[in-house]
Amino acid sequence: MAKETSKMIYPDFKMELEAGEPVEPRPGCGAFFANHWKGLLVFLMPIVCLPIILLNNTPEYRCMYILLIMAVFWVTEALPLYVTSMIPIVAFPTMGIMGSEETCMTYFKDTLVMFMGGIMVALAVEYSGLHKRLALRVIQMVGCSPRRLHFGLIMVTMFISMWISNAACTAMMCPIIQAVLEELQAQGVCKIYHEPEYQVVGGKNKKKSEDDLPYPTKVTQCYYLGIAYASSLGGCGTIIGTATNLTFKGIYDTAFPNATEKMDFPTFMFYSVPSMLVYTLLTYVFLQWHFMGLWRPKSKEAQEVQVGKDNAHVAKKVIDQRYKELGPMNAHEIQVMLLFITMVLMYFTRKPGIFTGWAELLPAKVIKNSMPTIFVVIMCFILPANYAFLRYCTRRGTVPPGPTPSLITWKFIQTRVPWGLVFLLGGGFALAAGSKQSGMASMIGTSLSPLKVLPNSALLLVVILVAVFLTAFSSNVAVANILIPVLNEMSLALKIHPLYLVFPAGLACSMAFHLPVSTPPNALVAGYAHIRSKDMAVAGIGPTIITIITLFIFCQTWAMVIYPNLDTFPEWAQIAAEEAANKTRMLAAKTLQMVANNTELITDVAANSTNVLGNLMANNSQPLAQLAVNGTRLLSDMAFNKTLS
Repeated sequence: MAKETSKMIYPDFKMELEAGEPVEPRPGCGAFFANHWKGLLVFLMPIVCLPIILLNNTPEYRCMYILLIMAVFWVTEALPLYVTSMIPIVAFPTMGIMGSEETCMTYFKDTLVMFMGGIMVALAVEYSGLHKRLALRVIQMVGCSPRRLHFGLIMVTMFISMWISNAACTAMMCPIIQAVLEELQAQGVCKIYHEPEYQVVGGKNKKKSEDDLPYPTKVTQCYYLGIAYASSLGGCGTIIGTATNLTFKGIYDTAFPNATEKMDFPTFMFYSVPSMLVYTLLTYVFLQWHFMGLWRPKSKEAQEVQVGKDNAHVAKKVIDQRYKELGPMNAHEIQVMLLFITMVLMYFTRKPGIFTGWAELLPAKVIKNSMPTIFVVIMCFILPANYAFLRYCTRRGTVPPGPTPSLITWKFIQTRVPWGLVFLLGGGFALAAGSKQSGMASMIGTSLSPLKVLPNSALLLVVILVAVFLTAFSSNVAVANILIPVLNEMSLALKIHPLYLVFPAGLACSMAFHLPVSTPPNALVAGYAHIRSKDMAVAGIGPTIITIITLFIFCQTWAMVIYPNLDTFPEWAQIAAEEAANKTRMLAAKTLQMVANNTELITDVAANSTNVLGNLMANNSQPLAQLAVNGTRLLSDMAFNKTLS
């Protein structure tokens, strides 16, 4: 009866349950970890590493504690890279490694000022449009057949990325390639993307996946990956080419302020440009073989390239039109070009060594490369973009209605400069200074001394391989911040010239070709042309092998020409090694003293505890004995009285 009543009151209840959609299961632990792994890592990592300082509460181990946490955060990006780089500002003073003033000073060194100034000058070039004119003009000169066009794009990108950021260079070249490919496709010469695949479903054609992005053809991938790789390789050519170069230069200068072999601007170029040219050319050849059928004339790709060669006039038409749209070279571009050339000449002639430089003629203190960089930046704000205001004096032509703009505006700089790099580079410099001052770097270098059994060349190859492997999965600058301080101390422990390991490792940190996350140029072209990660991973095998072999060979040969003492252990390095050894011995003695003091303290505590227990036993034994006697008497009396009763 009750059952029938419930049916009458809730007639549709069962139907709703049956017809309703199934309830989604509650997310499990997998979903929690997938969504919150970064927060868990940030919370747990300091706790997991805590035994390091609990077991060895000395400055070097406290610095190692901070280094491990920052290394994990940098590699995983559990915190933003720039935020992780701020940790030394908080941790070093509170953990007794370096004071606040000393730590913060490492965040704005001469090297960093030079880098930020170099970015501003590059932005002035971009603001004037000079880089586009240069790129299009060179392509016109090289030619517009597929192979020539690809070669021209790679060479132009390589050269421009030596002076402006790799990301900006790649972003500039992508629209040029897109315009050329669209015109070629409109003329039926090539295809940018593959035709979408269809499959028969229920008698109707249906696209294989409605959400799939268009898949670029091999020719498209060749052009875009070429400029991405050329940006990374070209950035290795100069100190200001990429932040990684300035990172390892700054860490080296901090670790060895008395070094006679410096990484100044001209020396850096003489060292790295020849190898840069070789592995860029070899990368071009590999991409041509992999994507455009070079040395495979019967392949489908080679036949498509031949069609493009027969229609090179189509690509030339696009390039000529783009160049024509720029108009004649104006005063803005001319002034920026002259200032840029002036900056480079000031770098080369500051203190060349073969003749007296301009910095040595001035009655001033030590002048470094930050001075000419910032001088050019200031001049970009002083000089006008045009001289139409002179019409006020000549009274000819129309006078400008408003103020004349400068060669660049602060608003443009403010929105385009990656200010977070100040903290990223500064965090690396602070970590290097802290590891040296705390003694951690010396301790790590000493612990790596068993590697002395390896030949120097084998050790160099291992260092390059480690750097290339790490930089494929993490930020180039972050890898340099972690790796270079260790190599500095390892070279002292093994009695190898520090530059023998540091310079190749620093350059290798920029050799990232396999994944979109490896470096900004890869990410830009992957997003712009919809290149799949697996295609980029395969295409990156060739450039990786090429750069490793080329860099290894050049560091054994050409490097000895630039730095003749590279195969020796120089005097300044010997002094630094002795200082590091003395510091290690002092820290070891201090640790032993602490252990001895702790042992003595424990012994005293144990002896005092024994005395206290003995006194307690002695003082309380007589009362306890009397209490026992009295108790015995009481029990005896009770038993006797019970017997009488």
